[in-house]
Amino acid sequence: MFLLCEHMHTFLRKMGFCLVWGEEAVDFSTDEEMLLNIMRENNTLHQGERERDRLPPISSNSTSGLDRGPKLPYPSHSFISNHKKESGSQSLSSQFILPGIRHGRDLPPIVPDVRPKHQHRITIDLLPPEVKGRLAYEPVAPLRTKTTREFQEDIERATVSGDWKHVHDFYLTTFGSFLEVNAAFKKEASAPFDTTEDSGINTKFLNAVYDAILLTPPDTQKAVLKGIINSLLREWKGQTSSAATLNENASLLQNPQCTSPATYVIYAHLLRQMATLAEADHYFLMHWFKKLSQKRFKLLVERLHLFISTRLFPAKPEELPPMAKCSWWIPSATKVLSLLNAANSISSTPITPFVDFYNLTLEHTDFMVDYHTWQSQGNSTRFTFCQFPFILSPVVKKAIIQKDSEQQMISMARQSLVDKVSRRQRVDMSLLFLNIKVRRLQLVSDSLDEFGLTRVYFCLISEGMFTFFKDSHCHWFSSWKCDNYSEFRLVGALMGLAVYNSITLDIRFPPCVYKKLLTPPLLPCDPDAPVGVATLSLDDLQQVTPDLAHGLAELLSYEGNVEEDFCTTFQVSQEELGVIKSYNLKPGGDKIPVTNQNRKEYVQLYVDFLLNKSIYRQFAAFYYGFHSVCTSDALMLLRPEEVEILVCGSPNLDMSTLQKAAQYEGYSKTDPTIRAFWDVVLAFPLVLQKKLLHFTTGSDRVPVGGMADLNFKISKIDASTDWLPLSHTCFNQICLPPYKNKKELKQKLTIAISNAEGFGLE
Repeated sequence: MFLLCEHMHTFLRKMGFCLVWGEEAVDFSTDEEMLLNIMRENNTLHQGERERDRLPPISSNSTSGLDRGPKLPYPSHSFISNHKKESGSQSLSSQFILPGIRHGRDLPPIVPDVRPKHQHRITIDLLPPEVKGRLAYEPVAPLRTKTTREFQEDIERATVSGDWKHVHDFYLTTFGSFLEVNAAFKKEASAPFDTTEDSGINTKFLNAVYDAILLTPPDTQKAVLKGIINSLLREWKGQTSSAATLNENASLLQNPQCTSPATYVIYAHLLRQMATLAEADHYFLMHWFKKLSQKRFKLLVERLHLFISTRLFPAKPEELPPMAKCSWWIPSATKVLSLLNAANSISSTPITPFVDFYNLTLEHTDFMVDYHTWQSQGNSTRFTFCQFPFILSPVVKKAIIQKDSEQQMISMARQSLVDKVSRRQRVDMSLLFLNIKVRRLQLVSDSLDEFGLTRVYFCLISEGMFTFFKDSHCHWFSSWKCDNYSEFRLVGALMGLAVYNSITLDIRFPPCVYKKLLTPPLLPCDPDAPVGVATLSLDDLQQVTPDLAHGLAELLSYEGNVEEDFCTTFQVSQEELGVIKSYNLKPGGDKIPVTNQNRKEYVQLYVDFLLNKSIYRQFAAFYYGFHSVCTSDALMLLRPEEVEILVCGSPNLDMSTLQKAAQYEGYSKTDPTIRAFWDVVLAFPLVLQKKLLHFTTGSDRVPVGGMADLNFKISKIDASTDWLPLSHTCFNQICLPPYKNKKELKQKLTIAISNAEGFGLE
């Protein structure tokens, strides 16, 4: 027994525990003190429990988390650059250390192309040996048989009678230990938890218990928190984790008590425990999360955002521990949020829009310091939000791209000047400025001449560079071949300039164009490396030419004999400048019939030909033009949808916000004409609101910063009320005569916005 105690003592010392011998004082870690203080404040810690097993301390360079189990061979993505230089700057994010992560590649999957390697049910037995953790000894779980209906009846009786003892005892027992939590919410007492498709949790019962918990008396709610704290204090981890531990984490994470800052210390420890699980465990949790209902899933996301925002900017700082003592809180929460984001990405249909993962609080942090830390950290364990780009809003990403590109341009100009001086050449200071010459009396015409690229831009599109599909209302690259594709490079550069200068373009490309622009997100070092060749599907083709996509979908679902009824081969034909040309989708394709067996291959090759191969040279030039302007590493942070928003703006209008941000010239917001204008506009249907925006700004979309960033101005013109409103799209300005009443204003405004074309691309 003495030898056993000696071994245990040595083991606990290695794990960071401090045992109490005789009357010696207990050496609590900072994290333990947080939990113990909560229990003391609530009088929930018994004398005997104070000397129970302690949580291991968290150190800034701890690697005990993800190293507990082997790494998964599943796709994992790093957004960390290859630069090794450490940043010396100090910022809020640079204080954080990501628990248990030694390299960016240890991060969970955070992009949509993470998919299981097998379509069938994956179980622990099917995983390769190097992925499995060594399962520790599993204690026998108690048998709990209460049903959802029985529990709900207990709640109803307690509500009527006021006697909550039976309910209190249930909560006290259920949350008394992690083993009890696991037993209480099991679907079947003897069922294993070893599949990605089924966590084994009785979600209906779990939801009922959590839905009722906030309705119970305070003593019952304290008992639940006491049980969780005791479990955390008793819990220690070996080199592995078990499936039961995963269930405990998945169950406790949904506790609605974690929405209050008063419980954030407990919540933070739960998040840390989940964040530092082995990668194999994260893989299972990710698949279990995608099985949650939309309501429960969104609640988890919102709770994590609130936790991060409150820790960054607490309303009452005294309610939370000092940042220096809990620098691991935000990294742990962000890591768990990334598991939910990955679950949302791999779901066949997203559970919630990706915009729900944006944390708008981060727009008020020093994100440029975070970005520079991310750029330079190499293999550092220092946490940055840029490691988790799904959490950064387009406002942050746009600002990073602009500032980073501006800094690069300044550096290039400075280097150019230094080179000229070193070669003793005359320095032309005009390199640092854009000089424009216009005459006062010919201001408009001279300005158009100076900015001739804008006119060229629209002319190029009308001259056949792009094909407009009326059924999808979008433009696509013409597949005609030529010797010079510089025009496509010019259009790409102009689109890059629009992003850099925050100009919203009225151009309609299908979403797959932006996928291709990010393939790869940065210019490859090898000039011969392929660019813009994305993995695209029939869904992408649907957004370009719906009729053709529909026909191919019918081919895939056809129940008859494809070869005899369709008489199709692996060859396609298309018109190029009035000439029909044929192309083989694979070698000898004109002699290979499409059959029931190979039709999936045919459709995939057809899609790849239309969206990649047939326009490769055109799109490559377009790609290089865009990336010649947008050279920032921040492009690695963007989703394709976010590139589209940066180029074209958002389609979501909020005219009330526009009203609050509007500026006036010659009018005030209390003038009758202005009051009538907003009454009319706010009552307009969406289609007329879009026309008004297009009439005034040249685009019916909203820039990344929202309606407030439009600098929308209403000016007064001293003209007859018979005149229609005028607009200056260059300045986002609408000019209104002093109309006599609301009816007259509505009539004239509707006529003006419904009959204005401007520069169209069709």
